[in-house]
Amino acid sequence: MIKVLVRMFDWFKSERRVRRKKVRQDRKQLEVRARRFLKSYLEADEVRKPEFYRAVEDISKKCRPPPDLDFSQPDLDDGQIAEATSKAAMQMVLERENRRVGDFVTGACATVAVAYHRAAGLYEADADMQELGTAAVHLLTIATSYTNAQKE
Repeated sequence: MIKVLVRMFDWFKSERRVRRKKVRQDRKQLEVRARRFLKSYLEADEVRKPEFYRAVEDISKKCRPPPDLDFSQPDLDDGQIAEATSKAAMQMVLERENRRVGDFVTGACATVAVAYHRAAGLYEADADMQELGTAAVHLLTIATSYTNAQKE
């Protein structure tokens, strides 16, 4: 019985360690870019805001989980889908960084990655990242609504 409890607590410790590592990586790779992108969005006039909406929505669509992910699995939850989407967006940020590609799209990628990590509950223990994630989720929600309305 004690061995089972020790293993269970070790599992929780390892999961917390993985979460902390992801948050540190997000702070290093995404935070500044996402903050800059969101600040630019807030400072943009109404004529320029649709550019932000389209960029965030396009990145989000490109980062959706791969088709080989079996959505019929009963144990697959929204957090796993959000984590897969965030991981894809993070990969786009890193690839763009290596190629030294423009800041606007890279900022959109970072914002999408932060939004989905917030949705996955990664930032529960980090108030600053949680706040940034909430802002990113709001922008993504507005972008989705905007692009859906444009289709109609």
